[in-house]
Amino acid sequence: MTSIHALLGQDLLRVTEEAAIAAARTMGLGRRTYSDHVAVEAMRQTLDRLPMNGRIVIGEGERDEAPMLFVGEELGLRDSPDLPGVDIAVDPLEGTNLCATGDPGAVAILAAAERGGLLHAPDIYMDKIVVGPTAKGSVQLDAPVPENLRNIARAFQRDIDDLTIVVLDRERHERLIADIRKAGARIRLIGDGDLSAGIAAAVRGTGIHSVMGIGGAPEGVITAAAMRCLGGEIQARLTPLDEGQQKRVAEVGIDDVDRLYSTEELAPGQDIVLSSSAVTGDRLMEGVRFYGGGTRTSSLYMSLAEGTIRFVDTIRKEDDSTPVMF
Repeated sequence: MTSIHALLGQDLLRVTEEAAIAAARTMGLGRRTYSDHVAVEAMRQTLDRLPMNGRIVIGEGERDEAPMLFVGEELGLRDSPDLPGVDIAVDPLEGTNLCATGDPGAVAILAAAERGGLLHAPDIYMDKIVVGPTAKGSVQLDAPVPENLRNIARAFQRDIDDLTIVVLDRERHERLIADIRKAGARIRLIGDGDLSAGIAAAVRGTGIHSVMGIGGAPEGVITAAAMRCLGGEIQARLTPLDEGQQKRVAEVGIDDVDRLYSTEELAPGQDIVLSSSAVTGDRLMEGVRFYGGGTRTSSLYMSLAEGTIRFVDTIRKEDDSTPVMF
């Protein structure tokens, strides 16, 4: 059976590139909702032209909450039963605030897998710990923070004070932050983008050794897809904070809210593809650059079935009279 990468690889890369370009045109305007809207629109239009029977399993919300890229929406040409059935998880603009202010770290990202290859997680919170291949198998979500830090440091053959842990800058993380500081590790507090931070934790040279704390469950599933491709690990547990979120858990058929999910349970597929294109640059990728003759994008593309990870630099020429920008 032909892999999703072989059938759709370049197409899925183009999906995140188009969303990143659309969002980047709004960078710094301070209009986070508008930035997200144009990214969603660009991503959906591109997805709907692909030769596949696509289905959104992680998206912008339920049908009554989102006009497009809603959970359950079918996308692609869908004109033949022979076209592959593809489950798709999307975050058209992770870091809407980052794009609105022009800060680094905003990306357009999607994960795709065969049917059933990605957990249909409700749009609620999730407690997570993410590490890369070096520290895989050395952490436990329920372990005390100092113990996890000691084990991560041991895996890297470093001292705890050499570690950098990413945590979302939220009031709910007050205790977590205090515990990390008391143990002696350094912290990078971020306003948005724990998905991108999770990917960075699995790439050597970014200076990030782990991501800890409570973030979005949909982002946790996409992070798991990335970890499957990169060899890293995420452990997570759904964390509904009110009755409405508990109802959402029940609606998607999850009856054990205390279940501890492994990487493979969040993203069980064997044919996973992930594409991420930078809107505003960070240490992994440069943001979208505009020049007189076109655009230049930086993306990270990975395929589990192919065992490949690519950093892709794409130039789109719009004016042949203008030299290509280096």
